[in-house]
Amino acid sequence: MTEPAPLRYREIALFFFPLLLNIQLMSISHTIINGALARLDDYVTALAGMSVALVVHLFIASPSYQNHTVTIAMVRGPRSLRSVVIFVALVAGYVSLMLGLVAFTGLGNLVLIDLLGAPPEIAAAAREALQLLALLPFFTGLRGLFQGLVIQSRKTTLVSVATGVRVVALFGFLATGSNWFAGAQLGAFALVSCVMTETLVMALFAWRVHLPLTDKETEKSTAEILRYAFPLAYSSCLQQTIPLLINSILGRLPDAPLALAAFGVIRGFLFLLAGPMRNLQQVYLTLVNTPFYYRILRRFALIVGLGLGLLVLLVAGPLAQPVLGQLLGVESQLLNYLRWPLAACALFPLLYAVSNLLRGWFAGAHKTALLGYSTFFKSGFLLLAWWPILTFRPPVSGAVIGIALLLSAEALEALYLRYQRDRQLALRAITNSEI
Repeated sequence: MTEPAPLRYREIALFFFPLLLNIQLMSISHTIINGALARLDDYVTALAGMSVALVVHLFIASPSYQNHTVTIAMVRGPRSLRSVVIFVALVAGYVSLMLGLVAFTGLGNLVLIDLLGAPPEIAAAAREALQLLALLPFFTGLRGLFQGLVIQSRKTTLVSVATGVRVVALFGFLATGSNWFAGAQLGAFALVSCVMTETLVMALFAWRVHLPLTDKETEKSTAEILRYAFPLAYSSCLQQTIPLLINSILGRLPDAPLALAAFGVIRGFLFLLAGPMRNLQQVYLTLVNTPFYYRILRRFALIVGLGLGLLVLLVAGPLAQPVLGQLLGVESQLLNYLRWPLAACALFPLLYAVSNLLRGWFAGAHKTALLGYSTFFKSGFLLLAWWPILTFRPPVSGAVIGIALLLSAEALEALYLRYQRDRQLALRAITNSEI
């Protein structure tokens, strides 16, 4: 039996790197909004209110972040497309309802003031922003659907083009929105408007690629698709508890202010650098259909993960002052405090690549329930670590503890998924030998 034609690194790169660029452009749009709010008279309240609103939105809306994965894996014809649209609408309705409850009811003060500890004026600004952000889930939900259709057709460059249009349109929405909105609500208006524009562009692209929806593979029913999709949704939600749990631990340590600030800077940097590695799920679902192709993609992920890890080491070492000090404005005391923890994060891109490649395998094998279990396992580890850390107070900085927890949680998830994958392959081999 001859090996299939090789999946070339060039083909993977042309598919993967436009998705990486898409993440960077999305980050730039948030930076532009913060820059506009920083120029307002009451910029502190505006920036803080928008920041708190986005934290709440990020957590509540996280179930919709897997829409493109669900689309790639499940849409094979008109019937399955309708079923995925039903899933997108259900999740968007739930997220919008929850955001609306925080924005318009007494639940807002409970969440923003009592749980998150925001001062009353910041909480009020956040609620004003959430009143508009409650509309966002419908646009982001449809955007994920259209992105999935375009990615499925291997036209990933179009995804970055749509995000580029979003960034350009953002400047116009910030300028015109200032006539009707102020403070954090201006930022929310601009964000909703530019995402709506991006969604419309993605809809045009999804229509233009003429994705063939007549695959020979049997289409799944609506119930089967919902059983596939909802574990991905709640797994995505649980992933957002990881930084919250780590922040809760760091906030109770003696050097809490420095630890929280350092962890925030490092996480933001890792999001920009290693965050795009989660697109390996989409690469796997679209390009890999044989174990031979999987080995090629695994080598590609190893090369990219090691390369990004080297870049992290450079930023923690000789490039610390120009990148973190001058470009990001990190003060000298905080910069010296976080350099060693950041250097340890050279392992993170590789660990994150392994986890997401394995998550792509489970999504492709339609074993999404195990992905939900892996996130429970990851969160459970942090809950177990809570008591001994706060009881014995290890004689290291809070930043070191935070990064150690982050890396350990990611490594444990990767090991759990690898164990479950090997177990599934062994069960499949036994089943095939008995047929």
